[in-house]
Amino acid sequence: MTIEDHKALLQSKLDEKRYCHSLAVADEAKRLAEKYGADADKMYLAGLLHDITKNETFEEQLQMFSEYGIILTDIEKRSTAIWHAYTGALFVENKLGVTDECIVSAIKYHSTGKADMTLEQKIIYIADLTSKDRTYPDVEVTRQLVEESLDKAILYVLKFTLKNLSHKNLVIHPDTLEAYNYLITDSKEVN
Repeated sequence: MTIEDHKALLQSKLDEKRYCHSLAVADEAKRLAEKYGADADKMYLAGLLHDITKNETFEEQLQMFSEYGIILTDIEKRSTAIWHAYTGALFVENKLGVTDECIVSAIKYHSTGKADMTLEQKIIYIADLTSKDRTYPDVEVTRQLVEESLDKAILYVLKFTLKNLSHKNLVIHPDTLEAYNYLITDSKEVN
């Protein structure tokens, strides 16, 4: 499939706001890839496709988990907001035939992060949060930090995420906690 084919597929699967967001994330991912030394074309594609199943219903996503033999943990069952990252990775790999692990895993972890993220995983994680369409509080701080260091920007966002989820009495995915702990203990850029 060409990029234009992927865009046409996205337009058929996503609402207009999510489609525009996907285009913005793709642009930001390409920019960050060029800045930090990753493959810009791969990161553009990963950014473009990162939310491909975002508008699927929970029932459709549960069906996809079942189809591919994915058994959710109790925490994952309660973390419906991140399901699209997992189902998106499954869709891209199994329905679109994208077998490049750096693209598939960047999509899979773009909502939770994880310990010891690859450069590509970091780029898609933070591009999703700093794309030009984002307007949440402190987005400008995150955008400034990403110019200095991916790790610093990710740590800033993780702190906000952990605080926000705990204040709302929501579960925190273990990958998110592990991403935070890894950056605090092992990243040379934030210590």
